[in-house]
Amino acid sequence: MKISEIYKSVQGEGLLTGTPSVFIRVSGCNLRCWFCDTPFSSWSPEGNDLSVDQIVAQVEEWDCEHVVLTGGEPMLFAELIPLAEQLRQRDRHITVETAGTLYLPVACDLMSISPKLAGSGPQPSQHPHWSRRHERSRYQPEVLSRLMAEYDYQLKFVIDRAPDLDEVEDFLQAFPKVEQTRVLMMPQGTTVEELRHRATWLEPHCHTRGWTFCPRRQIEWYGPVRGT
Repeated sequence: MKISEIYKSVQGEGLLTGTPSVFIRVSGCNLRCWFCDTPFSSWSPEGNDLSVDQIVAQVEEWDCEHVVLTGGEPMLFAELIPLAEQLRQRDRHITVETAGTLYLPVACDLMSISPKLAGSGPQPSQHPHWSRRHERSRYQPEVLSRLMAEYDYQLKFVIDRAPDLDEVEDFLQAFPKVEQTRVLMMPQGTTVEELRHRATWLEPHCHTRGWTFCPRRQIEWYGPVRGT
């Protein structure tokens, strides 16, 4: 299993914001979002091949209850199943960060699903292959339905422009059983200034709609750097 980094930090996004956690970041992704903030695990995947036992040994160096399996796309790797099982046996709380395009029967306490909207792919003129592949793969309703039926979940949408909110509305109409409080809106951005600018119109919309506004605290706390 190719791993780009394992580190302890504080969860900066979602329902568990503020929770000390160990992050296991796999290297490899089946999508190519233009705004990806971890290109070293997607566009240019890097890291080391580690066994499940090696990964667990590193996690156990920290006395930390919460573990986040992230990427890249962790659901690409079948080794995620025994890894999560070993973590469960050690009484770790497991969050899986996924785009919701792939399914594995993995032990998980919180399935953190980040569906990709229509504008998330790269420009066709610059990356024609990945533009086609991204658009073909980014929305898998059967997988999304199964994940939400089988796990405690949150839905995190990255919002770049106001029209993205209309697309979210259309998305949720296809999943009428989704709890609105589990719908989280994150402003797109890699700087505090970008996040604050988008928050000025995104946060009020969330309050009106009953969604959860989800600031990306890790950028506010640490900046766009690795290992945070």
